[in-house]
Amino acid sequence: MTNRKNIFITGAASGIGCETAGFFAKKGWLVGIVDIDRQGLASLADEIGEENCFMCELDVTDADSVRQTIEKFGQKTGGGMDVLLNNAGIIKFGYFENVDLSMHKKIVDVNFTGCLNCIYHALELLKQSPGSRIINMSSASSLYGLPDLSIYSATKHALSAMTEALNLELEKHGIYVCDLKPPYVNTPLLEVEEEVISIKKMGINMQTDTVAQTIWKAAHDRKLHWEIGATRILALVCWMFPFAKRFVVKTLAMGK
Repeated sequence: MTNRKNIFITGAASGIGCETAGFFAKKGWLVGIVDIDRQGLASLADEIGEENCFMCELDVTDADSVRQTIEKFGQKTGGGMDVLLNNAGIIKFGYFENVDLSMHKKIVDVNFTGCLNCIYHALELLKQSPGSRIINMSSASSLYGLPDLSIYSATKHALSAMTEALNLELEKHGIYVCDLKPPYVNTPLLEVEEEVISIKKMGINMQTDTVAQTIWKAAHDRKLHWEIGATRILALVCWMFPFAKRFVVKTLAMGK
């Protein structure tokens, strides 16, 4: 058991999750790191120190495994969870008709159902921690569905809607719910061989440390949607010129 502040991070073995785990560990937090990549988790645990983390291989789409893992995390923390970071996600570029149905469903399972599983089974721990937070990793693509990323965008739309609803519902328990909407972030998730028009036009300019710093702010400040980097500009354009959203997205994601 420990009285240290703690955070439970899904998809922690690489990218944003890994960077965030290291950031919070340096701040003195106990970090729960889970992922399907056991080797990546082991490397991260070595880096931040096993005494500073709870590590477990976990597939967030398996609700029963999520329940068991979160129960074990609660035993480590003394029955509480200060922050749940729903970061695990997958992506597949390609027009809808060119992507297998099984992959479409997998994206839904990981990106949305996985978050649902974690929130559901973490609620009791979160209720026991004053000022606790649920932080969901949404995306700039939640502002308007992107061609080449139709189902990914759909999961991020859904995640943002769930964030808004739970922000209202869970207020009575003292749990604040928010999401982050970054643009393309420089992570292994975007290491793709095919040319993606939206990446070519917008670039991958955001680094994981910027996102980790924003997650730290979200763990302490109250803001429903954290739009960072180029997302702020896109959100402003969508708000000021709603009639132009389709044109802007088509231009960025499909070219001529």
